[in-house]
Amino acid sequence: MLSRAARCAPILLLLPLLGLTGCDPSAIGSSAAEPSGNTETSATGSVHAIPVGAGPQSHYTVQAQPTPGSCHYRYEHKEPLPDPVCTPGALSPKVTQATIGSTICRKGGYTSGIRPSSYVTGKEKAANAKSYGYTGNMRDGEYDHLISLQLGGDPNDYRNLWVEAPDPGHPTGSGPNNNKDKVETTLHTAVCNHKITLTAAQKAIATDWTTALANLGLGRS
Repeated sequence: MLSRAARCAPILLLLPLLGLTGCDPSAIGSSAAEPSGNTETSATGSVHAIPVGAGPQSHYTVQAQPTPGSCHYRYEHKEPLPDPVCTPGALSPKVTQATIGSTICRKGGYTSGIRPSSYVTGKEKAANAKSYGYTGNMRDGEYDHLISLQLGGDPNDYRNLWVEAPDPGHPTGSGPNNNKDKVETTLHTAVCNHKITLTAAQKAIATDWTTALANLGLGRS
């Protein structure tokens, strides 16, 4: 069997040309460049662009959900977070920093006119509960937009929707009442008051809603 030095010799000869140090074949061919655009950091530390969905539709259809049992909740401070692979978030192309005045920040409201019907979301929620293996009371599990509609999240892209398990200590059967909702409202207010950018708010809540406010200097989530 070749010694470690012998196995590494071909790589070591290339190091001056490649600008690498140590014997780490995985480093060869890798790129340090990060994707441009609105990005988020996943649970594994990788940086990737937040997907863009189809945006508001005049007629919504039931969207297929991830394979049953393929998605897994994460918990921070005992609060539920979605699986970053199944639910990375998705943006509406209609909402940008330039259009917030006529969309999410307009007087008279924005979200009520773009929500899918309960007929559509009810079927999606049942399927998504199977994706996440959610077995709790369905009244308590909120079919939640990870990037909320008031922050420019896509209304019906499956990548932006998950059955959010209830907060710790939530009374069974009392319906959804999650701390994430307060974070969404605080971020929305900050965006519309031009304290933070829309992109910053979207990245923060897609990455980890429990730390979004603190990371943006808006207090504790």
